[in-house]
Amino acid sequence: MSSSASELLAWLRAAGEPSRLRLLALCDQTDLSVSDLAQALGQSEPRVCRHLRILSEAGLIERVRNGQWVHYRLTASPAPLSFVKGLLAQLDRADPVFARDLDRALIEGSSSSDSNARTSESRLGRALAAFVEADAPAERLGSALVVGVDHLELLESAAALASQCTAIAHSRRAAQTARAFAERRGFNCRILLAATSDALNERDLANAGQSFDAVIVDHLATAHTEFANLLAYARRALAPTGRLWLFERYESLEAPRERSRDKVVEHPLARLRRLLGDQSLSCERLSPIEADDEHVLAAIAAPAAHREQKRRA
Repeated sequence: MSSSASELLAWLRAAGEPSRLRLLALCDQTDLSVSDLAQALGQSEPRVCRHLRILSEAGLIERVRNGQWVHYRLTASPAPLSFVKGLLAQLDRADPVFARDLDRALIEGSSSSDSNARTSESRLGRALAAFVEADAPAERLGSALVVGVDHLELLESAAALASQCTAIAHSRRAAQTARAFAERRGFNCRILLAATSDALNERDLANAGQSFDAVIVDHLATAHTEFANLLAYARRALAPTGRLWLFERYESLEAPRERSRDKVVEHPLARLRRLLGDQSLSCERLSPIEADDEHVLAAIAAPAAHREQKRRA
């Protein structure tokens, strides 16, 4: 694998600074936030951000979104990754500076996970969970699936809703936080790591391994996934007699402003009903939720065929 002289010079300029070399060594070990990296280096976050920007612009590291947090790791692009790996192979990892950085990063990352577990329990999370619990059936269901684990209260609601709880997390840290939360609260929930960081796909459904009596879709936690596509996969995970709970930001359902005054703009509630109808789902309830400066539309839906059978019975 060869690279041009200009590329090599750009990489050398970016990596050839003590703090940035230390940051590359840390990003080679695990995904870390700006706060984690700043604590490890003993530097201010603005200063570390400047170093990260230089490394990112040179293509040596990449940003990874984890819910509301951004983490950094080495690039996945083959040529610059090969350069960084070759550079880091020359380092003496027993050097006191690099050893201390790694120790600090691991400690900080661990405490950040605990902190994230606490702060993820929020007013909005409680409001979402209350919406699920308000329409929970009198008898416990057999199985429930939660897609997106940023709002940990939904896990607890799902575990109360059904005998078997499964959740799909879109990052390792989110999965670890969810497992720690379930253990701390004393309920069982199988936490699966999504096949990709930005979607729900065939492999995820295969790993889940069954259809579910309840599916809870938290699009706030997977906002980078196209909503209609996420909804289609969630529908496939739903049992014929199951129910779907979903949460989406109100503004995400708003149509772009039209220049023509004669153009009929679809209202967010109408759009959500249409998207559900496109998946042969009948909307049973729509409700706005406002908390933590978020404006959310919450909905409950069921397969249209099953609802029609119930109506006729």
